[in-house]
This record gives sequence, structure tokens and C-alpha cells, in this order.
Amino acid sequence: MEIIIVVILLLLAIIFILVELFLIPGISLAGIAGFGFLGGAIYYAYSQISNVAGHITLMSGIILLIIAVWIFVKSKALEKMSLKTEIVGKNDPLKGVTIKIGDKGITSSRLAPMGKVKINGHIVEAKTNGDFLDQDVEVQVLDVMNTNILVEKI
Repeated sequence: MEIIIVVILLLLAIIFILVELFLIPGISLAGIAGFGFLGGAIYYAYSQISNVAGHITLMSGIILLIIAVWIFVKSKALEKMSLKTEIVGKNDPLKGVTIKIGDKGITSSRLAPMGKVKINGHIVEAKTNGDFLDQDVEVQVLDVMNTNILVEKI
């Protein structure tokens, strides 16, 4: 009868620890319960059966837990739970905008050091070399990057 209790406690411990590792993030009640059942099985084996049974329970608990985690990782269960979508879109704020080095414009907002600039009829994101520029200041384009432009005060 004592062996059945130890086996049931070990099985409950493994189930709760697997739930903690793979289903519930962080430290939760499942992890605490799993390690509690594992400790309870080991304590019960040492105190109610014998020291040899306690040693066997300790080693078998560790080995069974490692095997259960390995089997769960190798199974397709994690692939069914994972997200497989891929982002194919691209943020291209300067698409269709023709801005060249040397173009002149005016700030639409305060550049501290980033903000909005109106150049060639387009409002785009711009940044300065570190200077702070107020609104309605004339600027000149120094560089055109992928997502914004570099400007300086004229």
C-alpha cells in the first residue's frame, strides 16, 4: 500500500511540474504543488518504508522527471502550441517620396532632436545632429536613410 502512495505522489509531482514548465509561465501553484508532491513522496518513502526505499524514490523521481521532460520536448505537443505566423510586411515611410540631399524644407513640429519636416510637399520623420529646432524653421537635407532623413538648420 505504501508503494502505491509513493507512486501516485510521484506521478502527481511529474504532471504538475510538466504543467508548470510548459503551460503556465512563471512560478505558480502548479510548480509549488509539483515540488510539494515530489518532496512528499520522498519523505513518505523514507519515513514509512525504509532508507533504501527513500533512496530509490529519490533517484527514480529525478530520473522519471528528466525522462518526462525529454519526452514532452521531443513530442509534437510544443509545436501545436507554438505560433507559426511570419511577419512579411515592411515599414517603409519614405516609399513614393523623392527627397534628395540638398533639398530644403520647413519643420512641421519641434525637432528635439527628432520630429516632422515638410519637404517637397511631403511630411516625413526627420532628425538633427543633436540640435533642437523649433517649429517653422528652414532646414536642409544632409542624408536620406531608410526610415527618416537627417537635416540641419539653414
